[in-house]
Amino acid sequence: MREAEKICVVTGASGGIGSCLVKKFTAAGSHVVMIGMAEAELEKTAETAGLPAERFSCYEADISDEEQVKTMVSRLRDRFGRADVLVNAAGIVGQYAETIDYSFANFRRIYEVNVFGTFLMMQNILPLMIEQRKGAIVNFGSVSGMRGYAYEIGYGSSKWAVIGMTQNAANEYGRYGIRINCVSPGWVNTGMMQATLESYRRLGMKGCEDSICLGALGRPARPEDIANAVYFLCSDEACHITGANLVVDGGMLLG
Repeated sequence: MREAEKICVVTGASGGIGSCLVKKFTAAGSHVVMIGMAEAELEKTAETAGLPAERFSCYEADISDEEQVKTMVSRLRDRFGRADVLVNAAGIVGQYAETIDYSFANFRRIYEVNVFGTFLMMQNILPLMIEQRKGAIVNFGSVSGMRGYAYEIGYGSSKWAVIGMTQNAANEYGRYGIRINCVSPGWVNTGMMQATLESYRRLGMKGCEDSICLGALGRPARPEDIANAVYFLCSDEACHITGANLVVDGGMLLG
């Protein structure tokens, strides 16, 4: 299927990485279904990016709410009848703290968005892909889901769960021609990175900008770097890749 014929669903579409993904897919000729918490923010993202009106649609939904996800996917099915790509880019880091100070409300909300939201989107989009006998899904893990970093028992463990769910689902649906993979970034130069550094400072980590591990390449990723990796996994060039966790961390895990 040519890119111009693809329907690509992107959650967290107004975020730093999500907005890059939207631009990447629309530039290739796909129609992107942008999903986020606020339709106004999605429309602002599309306007700022200068997206052609025929290349995007905005759907407001809280992906952690089962009924909202079901309603949104029903609308998508009625309008487009298919979904060729799903990218679960929505995610939150929550509040950083040591385990004994980590509130359960914080822990639960992180799981609601990162884990339950990813699960609900896959669960409701997969039937469309099964009907098509083809599709590509990319979820977002993190190097935090591969190493036990301090102060992020909620975020880190949620990303471990996403990586695991990716492999579970890939094993189940490969027989339908559906590929399901994961991308795990390290530091990415977005608002989330700046918020994380501010949290570190509040926890008493002085000079944290100089002490964090940026990896062998010595810089945080640009959002475009992550979008390029995701785009590859969604493309036909990656037709024999499924169940993989592509680490895009500039060599952070080498240190």
